[in-house]
Amino acid sequence: MGGFKQFLLRGNIIELAVAVIVGATFSGLVQALVADLITPLIGAVTGGKNPDFAQYSFTINGSEFKYGDFLNHLISFLIIAAVVYWLVVTPMTKLVSLFERDRAATTKQCPECLSDIPIEARRCAHCTVELVPEAEKPQV
Repeated sequence: MGGFKQFLLRGNIIELAVAVIVGATFSGLVQALVADLITPLIGAVTGGKNPDFAQYSFTINGSEFKYGDFLNHLISFLIIAAVVYWLVVTPMTKLVSLFERDRAATTKQCPECLSDIPIEARRCAHCTVELVPEAEKPQV
């Protein structure tokens, strides 16, 4: 039981729970924005008699196809995907490239096994090949 308590209180599970709750709330907010503001605005601009997309449908052989509701969900998905991209993916990509640039400044590649090793290393920790310092390399 102690291990389970430690797992729950470690922090990752709590952060994940908070992220799920915030994400679900944000999703509901975006869906309301799309259904109550964006699609009626699109309907008003296009001159539709019914500005709410959710009411749009057609019937074939007694089966009703609600394409307007699908359009609402599609617009919601595109807005959520754009927000996640601009607020999460783009900053994380910049952060990772910053760390990679810092890492590249402190490491070099082993000429034998191509693994990353510290710049000051005289021998590769992976393949144990002896490395010649840059100053001692013969000029070509």
